[in-house]
Parts: sequence; structure tokens; C-alpha cells
Amino acid sequence: MKPYYDDGNGIIIYNGDCREILESLSPVGIVITSPPYNMRTRIRNGKYTEREKSDHFSKKYKHFHDALSVDDYYEFHHSVLKKLLELSPLVFWNIQIVTGSKEAVFRIMGEFCKEIRDVIVWDKGNAEPAMRDKCINRQTELILALESGATAGRAFNKAWFKRGEMSDLWRIKRGKNRKDHKAIFPLDLPLKILSEWADHKDTALDPFMGSGTTLVAAKQLGRKCIGIEMEEKYCEIAVNRLKQEYFDFGV
Repeated sequence: MKPYYDDGNGIIIYNGDCREILESLSPVGIVITSPPYNMRTRIRNGKYTEREKSDHFSKKYKHFHDALSVDDYYEFHHSVLKKLLELSPLVFWNIQIVTGSKEAVFRIMGEFCKEIRDVIVWDKGNAEPAMRDKCINRQTELILALESGATAGRAFNKAWFKRGEMSDLWRIKRGKNRKDHKAIFPLDLPLKILSEWADHKDTALDPFMGSGTTLVAAKQLGRKCIGIEMEEKYCEIAVNRLKQEYFDFGV
């Protein structure tokens, strides 16, 4: 498949469905990604349904409604994670526990319990108000650190930090929203992961690229990186960010 963008130095973007594009990729050294959270769901009469009025809420995607059933959301991400662990020895999968993702994410954690080497809690600094009464405000997200072929224990096969140096709680402010993208991944997250778990010869992969923050981080560190994104407008945003002489640090 022809890339949407290739800078000639190892930064490549594909525009399309990651489930199709992943089948054609060669193995990579590390995956860092934050998939859609299934935000456009609500509970009505005790059942999941899509939000009827969503002009103010989660309209990131033109070709993906982000309101899958629990089973469909589970199957989608289970299949992608399985493929990612075939392509890479390490997968960092950032997810937020919301109404539409909760059941599926917990099922996924059970299915991949052997591959989940550890769980990092990302503290964004302040809580987002819940969408209804009697729901806990959400201040944190989870980063599942999965390792292909993991053996017993919690020690990673490859990591650069020493004993006592790495906390499981990362206090990193959320990326500032842009007019053209409302959920920016903070640059410090992929920078930290790439610095502590990958080396310069590793190619990184982000199959849910969004505005390209993982690729921006890789370029800053002189690493190769592949991004996949189904929304062409986000591919364009990522290309523009990568072409900037001075990076915007997640803004």
C-alpha cells in the first residue's frame, strides 16, 4: 500500500483502516497507541445505545461513529491487539474507562492477562466532569504495557530504567485541544515510553495515530515511526505538525 506521507527518513503515515494495513507491515520494535474510547454511547433503560444528541459531544471521526456495542468493541480491539503482539515485542495501549469501553476493556485485560506486563496510571492533573449524576469523575487513564511472549513476573525483557526509577503513576497534563482535534495525546507520554523502552534502531508504530503525536515524539528523538489513521483530515494535521521546524509539544 502506498503511504499517505513518507519523509524519506523513516517517518511514514498510512491513511486507512489499521486492521487492513497491519497485515502488510513488517515487524516493528514498539507500539504506542491510544485507540477510540467508544465515547458516543449512553445507557437507556439499562441498555447501551448511541447518544441521540451529540452536537456537543465526541464528534472526532467522520467514518467511525465511536459507539460500538460491547461485543463489537471487544472484538475490534482484541483482534487489533493480537495482531500488534505478532508485529511487536512491546505494546503500550492507552485507554480510558468510560461507559462505552468499560466492559470490553476489562474483558480484554482478562484475555491478555499473561501478556500484560504491568499497568501504568496516567494522572492528567484534574478530573473531567462525569456526563451524569452518580458517576465518578475521570482524572486518570490506563496504559497497559503488554509484552509478546511474556513469561512469569513483571520484569520487562527490554527496558532502560533501573530498580526504583520507574513509578506506575505518571503525572502528565493532558494535551491542549485544538480546533481541528479535540483529544490531543500529550507529547511527554510517547517521549517517556520511547526513551525508556526502545532504542534508536527500533521502529515505533501507532495504529490509531490521530494528530500524530507519537510520530512527532519519534522524530524529536531521531527514531523511525509508522502511523496509521483512518481520518484523512488527521493525517493532514499530522503531516503539518511533522513539517514544523519547532514542534508544538502536544498543543
